Parts: sequence; C-alpha cells; structure tokens
Amino acid sequence: MTASHRQQSNRERILFCYVLGLLWNTGTGKIHYSVPEEMEKGSLVGDIAKDIGLKPRELSERGARIVSGGKKQHFALNVRSGSLVTVDRIDREELCPGSLKCLLNVEILLEDKVKIYGLEVEVTDINDNAPRFQENEVDIEISEQATLGTKCRLPNAWDLDMGMNGLQSYQLSPNPHFSLLMQSKADGAKYPELVLERALDREEEPVHHLILTASDGGDPVRSGTVRVRVIVLDANDNAPVFTQSVYSVSIPENVPVGTWLLTVNATDPDEGINGEVTYFWNIHNKAKQMFELDSHSGRISTVGNLNHEESGFYEMEVQAKDNAGLFARANVLVTVVDVNDNAPEVTIASLITSVPEGSPSGTVIALLNVHDQDSGENGLVTCSIPSNRPFKLEKNYGNYYSLVTNTALDREQVSEYNITVTATDFGAPPLSTDTLITLHVADVNDNPPAFSQTSYSAYIRENNPRGASIYSVTASDPDSEKNAQITYTIANDIFQEDPLSSYVSINSETGVLYALRSFDYEKFRDLQLRVTATDSGEPPLNNSVFLTLFILDQNDNSPEILYPTFPTDGSRGVELAPRSAEPGYLVTKVVAVDGDSGQNAWLFYRLLKATEPGLFSVACITVRSGLLGHSSTKTPSSRILWWQSQTKASHPSPPL
Repeated sequence: MTASHRQQSNRERILFCYVLGLLWNTGTGKIHYSVPEEMEKGSLVGDIAKDIGLKPRELSERGARIVSGGKKQHFALNVRSGSLVTVDRIDREELCPGSLKCLLNVEILLEDKVKIYGLEVEVTDINDNAPRFQENEVDIEISEQATLGTKCRLPNAWDLDMGMNGLQSYQLSPNPHFSLLMQSKADGAKYPELVLERALDREEEPVHHLILTASDGGDPVRSGTVRVRVIVLDANDNAPVFTQSVYSVSIPENVPVGTWLLTVNATDPDEGINGEVTYFWNIHNKAKQMFELDSHSGRISTVGNLNHEESGFYEMEVQAKDNAGLFARANVLVTVVDVNDNAPEVTIASLITSVPEGSPSGTVIALLNVHDQDSGENGLVTCSIPSNRPFKLEKNYGNYYSLVTNTALDREQVSEYNITVTATDFGAPPLSTDTLITLHVADVNDNPPAFSQTSYSAYIRENNPRGASIYSVTASDPDSEKNAQITYTIANDIFQEDPLSSYVSINSETGVLYALRSFDYEKFRDLQLRVTATDSGEPPLNNSVFLTLFILDQNDNSPEILYPTFPTDGSRGVELAPRSAEPGYLVTKVVAVDGDSGQNAWLFYRLLKATEPGLFSVACITVRSGLLGHSSTKTPSSRILWWQSQTKASHPSPPL
C-alpha cells in the first residue's frame, strides 16, 4: 500500500473514531471517545467543551485542567479550541497488553466549581505488529514408525495486536508427508499441529524441511515465518502421558523467590532411553521471567518477584518429550493471590491554602483522590480526619473526597490549622497513609480597637510649656496587619469659643497627647476630650473614650490689696485717729485678694515699716466667704486687717 493510501486510511479511522465518541451513550455517566493507536502527537480525540455544554473560552475562564493520576499523561486539554488531544504516540500494546479493550480514564476538573467530569478514551488497535515466533528455526523429532495421523505440536506465533489484527491463520509449505491442522484452546486462541499424512522412512529421507507461516487479518496482512526441521527417529511407539491435563495452584504474591509451586509428572511406558522424559516450557517470555521448570524433575518454582497488581493470573503450557521426540502437553494455571502490600495513595487534585475567617460552612478547602493498587477488600479505602477539627470530609465523584469547613472559622481563636487526612484500606492488617494539609485563616476586620479603660483622667500644672507631653492612651486590636493598625484622633469640639485642636494634639500613631498652649488655672480648671481609635481595615472600625484633663494650680498670682486704696496723685494715704484713742482702737481695715486657690490663696499680713514700731500692731484674721478652689475669678476672700493702737504698756488685743 502506498504512503498516500495509508494516510487516507488513517484519516478515515480518525473520522470514524470521532463519530463514535459523539454518538456514545451518555447514560453511563462518562463521556466516551475512541481513538486509534499510533496517532500523531496533537491529534484530536474529542470536543470536550461541546460535550460538557461549554464554549471553548469558558474552559480557560473556569480553570479546566486534567487531574487524572498515573505516571504518564497521554492526553492534554487545549483550552483555546476546547478539545482533547494526544500528547504523544499511544502504543496500545504497551498500555493494555493482552486486553480485548484498552480503556483510559481521564478526569477533568473545573476549578471554579470544583466539579469533576469523567472521560473514557478507548484506544483501538491498528495492525502495527506482525505475528512473530520466538525462534527462527525449530526441530521436531518423529519416529519413523509413527502411525498416520500422528500429531506434533508446532511452535506458536505471538501477535501483540488484537481482534482481526491479531493472529488469524497458519500455513505450511507443501510437503507430501505432512499437513497442517488448526486447533483452538478454550479461550479461542489458535495453535498449529503437524499431522503425519504419509509413512516416514528415515533411511530414505532422515530430515524434512518445512516453513510455517503465521498471518493476521489486518489490511494489509502481516505475517511471520519459522523454519521447521523434522528429524525422523528410529521407532518409538509410545508418547509420554501427564498424570493431569491441568495443574492449578494459588500462591500469595509476597512469597520469596525460589518458592516451590508444584511438580508436573509425565510417564512413558517405553523402556530404556525411549521412556526417559524431559520437560519443556511453551510460554511467553514474561512468564519465563517469573517461573522456572526443572527439565528432569518437573518441579516448578518462582524465579521472580510476583506482583498481583501487574499480573494476577498465569496460564502456561508444559511439554513432556521422550527421546524419540514424542510429546504430551499439560496446562499449568497459577493464580497470584493479592495481599495487602500497598498503602493507599492520596493525590491532592485541588487545594486552597488560605480562607477568610467567617467563610460559610461548607467552603471547599481541598479535593482529594484516593487509590489503592491492591484488589478486593485490600483495595477498598476510607478517608477520615480528626473529630476535633472544624472540618469534614464529603464523598465526591468516584474516589474523590472534598474537604470542607464544618463551621465558620475565627482567626482570632485559631489562625492556622494542620489537618491530617488519613486514608485506610480494609486489608488485614489495614494499611494507611497520612496526608498533611496546612490551612491559613485570613484575617477579616471584625474587631474594633479597644481601650484598656472606659475613661481616663490626667493632671497637668498650669503654666506648662507648649508642646509638653500630657498623657498617653493605648488601644489594642486583636486583628492582624492593616486591620490592627490603629490611628488616634481627637474630636474637634469647641471649647471657650476655640476648637479643641488649638489646645491639645495627639500623635496619630502612638496615642501620646501634647499641650499646644500654656494652660491657666485661673481661666479654666478642666478640659474634656474625646479620643477615637480607628483601625485601617476595609471598612474601618473605631472606638472612642473620654479623657478629662484637670489643670492644677500654681502660686503664680501676687495678692492684690483692694482696700484701702492708694491715691493716684502720688501722695500718701492718710488714716486719722484721735489723740485720745485708747489701746485697741481700730485705726483701719485692709482687704486683699489672691487669684490662686488652695494654700496658694491663703494670705498673711504684717507691717513692713512703721515710724513707731511699738505704737501699732496688726491683728490679723481671715474670714473666707467661699470654698477654696471653686472660683475662677478674683473674688475677695474677706480677709480683714485690724490695726490696733497700743500704748507702751502691754494691753490685750481686742477680741477676734
């Protein structure tokens, strides 16, 4: 067939497989495609976007990707065209050796909805393998006294293709002594036998040369040949006979190399060397790598490590031959029993590493796929997480589990979770695998700043320097980062017709308050501020507290004499007293006031200078008309000064 004809044939196969994929019955729950093996890289498998009801651009927008497990991915998702394409040449015989159907499962995840679509791609066979014999030339020995119709087993051919592309027929080169008989096993496999049609004469022709051809049913037909040399022996009229036609044994997969399985036995009624039997395998190379047959004893033992997951059953043929070349055959069936030697495997298909606090219950954190290579109960897996965590596992499509929140999370209580997902099989003893998932709880601005007190009081002496630090307030916020960054402000209310911002300022970062003026106790004695702490969240939260600033008095005012008043013309003031005044006579009364309060306003009187020191004295009493410290104006404190005339003789002071 020419290259152009082969290309046309391949195009027809691709079109046919594509139509099969579109017509697949969707009732199975999976999208089915069919594609021939050995297609070029990038070949179309199916229109994914169309089959799941999306436009091609939506695949990219919704984060579509393949999440199937396995060591190698054979398909890729073209998010631009919305189609599934091959990423390499697919060899069906390598993927599914000996299988009638080769099905590859593909899972596609839509990231935004955490939704899985199951695909099933059937790789169909093409005739890319010719039948082959294990050897190029074989010898068959047959007695010259063999009766007509005697059968000799011819070598089997192996064809890796399946169906019509597999082995279909044998042909034997023409020879008057022999014919070809096709036989079939219970599974339908065909094998050839050589049938003696005319008596042999070793002396006339000791060796016959034949060519055996094996052909498949492909288009074009492929074939393989082996040269058969028939050696005619002297008479030996009895063939070996096995004690059983089928030998069966079941053995665990974990038996050590060299374990004895069974012993086959064939007997030959002939005597001497004609009765000696030798055993041979007639099996595929893969089975030869696992089992050994002792050619003299018939003992079969293992020479390789068995693995149920690679092959759980072996069917082999044993031949017993005597020295004359007569043979018998028996089948050996070995069942490899699964043991729980594989722990479950956990694959994280999708993972969210951070979730905002307060997210609703049922928020998906991770999508997990569990798989166990064992079979039966050894391959059944269940997943669990610790019960003291605010999460739960939900069964999803196939072997997928969703890890979701069970309650709303609070970062201020727990900011990070380490979640251990344990996958356990049902084997005896069970095996398990732990997978650690770390989840960070992202902060949300759900806490306003809080002051340590409900109100504050501060004290400062009057005449303070401008810019002096008065007090410091501090608020705390249990949130993090910007949500916990606090800015302090003062409400700009009006006080004595001026804004408070002209009296006091606050450092917006530290909360330290500073005086912008030098305060005067005699003008005001307290100042009330409202301090607000605001965080930097979105939206910002705030809290306020009142601070009362008390002004403390200092002795910064001198007493002021209200009475008697001094003349304004520069003369001296004069008080008159009669010459005849008796001791104790009231000469005058002095009234003074002090703008300070408390002890700073207490007044004491004394004579600084007198022409006659012994003639006058001061009798001093203070009569307070108000409560100290509660007047903001200079109010006389009714301090009365008595001047008392005295003689040089001692006289008591007048009663106070």
